[in-house]
Amino acid sequence: MREETVNDNADVGAVIERILSSYGVATQKELSDTLGIAPNNISSWLQRGSVPGQVIINCALTTGADLAWLMTGEKAKQQPREKVLPAVRGKALYERVLASGGKGVLRRILDAYGFSLQKELGDLLGISSGTMSTWVRRDYFPGDIVVTCALDTGVPLLWLATGEGNMHSAATPAAPATSRARALPQYQLLAGQLQPAGEWLADPALIPTRVLHPAYVDGGRTAWLVDLAITHIANGRWLIDIDGNIDVYDIARLPGNQLQVSGGNADFQCSTDALKALGMVWLTLAQQA
Repeated sequence: MREETVNDNADVGAVIERILSSYGVATQKELSDTLGIAPNNISSWLQRGSVPGQVIINCALTTGADLAWLMTGEKAKQQPREKVLPAVRGKALYERVLASGGKGVLRRILDAYGFSLQKELGDLLGISSGTMSTWVRRDYFPGDIVVTCALDTGVPLLWLATGEGNMHSAATPAAPATSRARALPQYQLLAGQLQPAGEWLADPALIPTRVLHPAYVDGGRTAWLVDLAITHIANGRWLIDIDGNIDVYDIARLPGNQLQVSGGNADFQCSTDALKALGMVWLTLAQQA
């Protein structure tokens, strides 16, 4: 099976430099000795334009380096979490990560996203069910998916990669309700166009854990909480672009890649390629008449 990679478009040289810095080594030879791998493995990362996800994970867990910084060079914009160090480090940890594949890691990924079905994960990340079945059958560790999940959800990387610890960090004292408010990007829907309109403060209780990129869309007497990360159309309510005009519609899928579209001024049927989904509506807020 092809080795999964973190990001084909990443600046691989810079990623490797950050890994070297995190381990406190100066050369690729020293890094290969630290990881217990052949030096030409690192050269092959440069040639392929990608770094294996398990290498990024091992570095973050072993050195305490910020995962987002290793990937992009930027620190994650989130509250610091309590660090939980693994029981083993270095090569032993690397081998444990590789041995943590298959059904166990897939279950933890689903739990982190709040999904109960593999299909939900496949729809979100564009992964086929056959690929996930192969992970289970071959006890494969999907390093790039683990990294993506950790960055997406903020769950502890140690738990996600190895199963050690638990999914939730240690409890912290409750904060006042105002400090718990989450700032979401706000847009105004006006004359078929979305216009940025600052931020909207939401109670986190309104936002399901599986919503990855929530936004507040103000349509006047009606507003919607939309997940801009989900654009694969299924049955439900969606923020839709039709020929450059944006509105919210209810969608029902029909056989033959056809859609029943309702809302706006008329109901109609069309093919899936006749419109573009901008996000899935999770919550509709309507003013009383």
